[in-house]
Amino acid sequence: MKTTAAVAFEKEQPLVMTELDLDEPRPGEVRVKMVASGVCHTDAIVRDQWYPTPLPAVLGHEGAGIVDAVGEGVTKVAVGDHVLLSFAHCGECANCSSGKPGYCVNFFGDNFGGRRADGSSSLSHEGTQISSHFFGQSSFSQYANVPLNSVVKVPKSAPLEILAPLGCGIQTGAGAVLNSLAPEAGSSIAIFGAGAVGLSALLAAVIANCTTIIAVDVHDSRLALAKELGATHTLNASKVNVIEEIQKITGGGANYALETTGVPQVFTDMTMCLGVKGHAVVVGAAAMGTNANFDIGSLLPMGISVTFVVEGDSVPSKFVPQLVDLYERGLFPFDRLVKSYPFADINKAFDDSAAGITLKPVVIF
Repeated sequence: MKTTAAVAFEKEQPLVMTELDLDEPRPGEVRVKMVASGVCHTDAIVRDQWYPTPLPAVLGHEGAGIVDAVGEGVTKVAVGDHVLLSFAHCGECANCSSGKPGYCVNFFGDNFGGRRADGSSSLSHEGTQISSHFFGQSSFSQYANVPLNSVVKVPKSAPLEILAPLGCGIQTGAGAVLNSLAPEAGSSIAIFGAGAVGLSALLAAVIANCTTIIAVDVHDSRLALAKELGATHTLNASKVNVIEEIQKITGGGANYALETTGVPQVFTDMTMCLGVKGHAVVVGAAAMGTNANFDIGSLLPMGISVTFVVEGDSVPSKFVPQLVDLYERGLFPFDRLVKSYPFADINKAFDDSAAGITLKPVVIF
């Protein structure tokens, strides 16, 4: 069948709307008609080839839509079901089986390889393969064939246009707090980066009843929103010494911290703001080969822990419905971060995100 998709043909170039051929869903796959898709920082860095997904490619990995067809053996969902899409994982390896699908042994190939395991792509243009199955979905397309493990069924009452970003960025921030850090009520947390991931983490810190929530960024407008969403303190890193201020606010260092930017100096600052036995999580993506400094002499006696986390340590089939429930109960208002764009304006969505104008763009089909 035919589908219109936004294709990344060349490195660091705008996506191009192109009519592609989509094959039939294979056994264990679901064809989804997209309603919406979030635009994530990871889409931008893969378009720019920080990670080597073969171009041309259809990116997009925060899809939301309606099941249009199912392949052989699929019983978990049926035609007409409403679904959110998340990352691909085999579901069978030791890590998947132990509830850690973000560390699937096949994670990199399944999510960034641009092909099915047999080397085929579901998308082609004039006989030439186009990379598909990006994060199991390639949701910048009107239709996509998606492996069942990437599909999460949601109630038909759920607003797909709003919920789309739960598949990656929002679950990464929220999961980093609720699943990875699991802060005690009354604890302190410093969140570095007040973008969509950082502010999702902030909302999760409110849910976890942290009583000192410090948001760090260089944009006053983002810090103002952080304050509205529950930050007890905000720090503009371009105007103050962040380490000194956090040490002062917390009386010796934060219990927990989260780094969302991928910037080496921010990572270093985060390690130095922790208190004794503090725990930090890193979720910010950086280019391969990026290095940051550790002050081993100062940090060793502190006994801190730094954990690198993929997709918020979440099991999407369990965690995404939890986030939907929290949103519907008014406890997780991540919709405050979302701005909608017509699918045809996807490149503007990318540009506005890069410029800091929009926290979480969502394209609507």
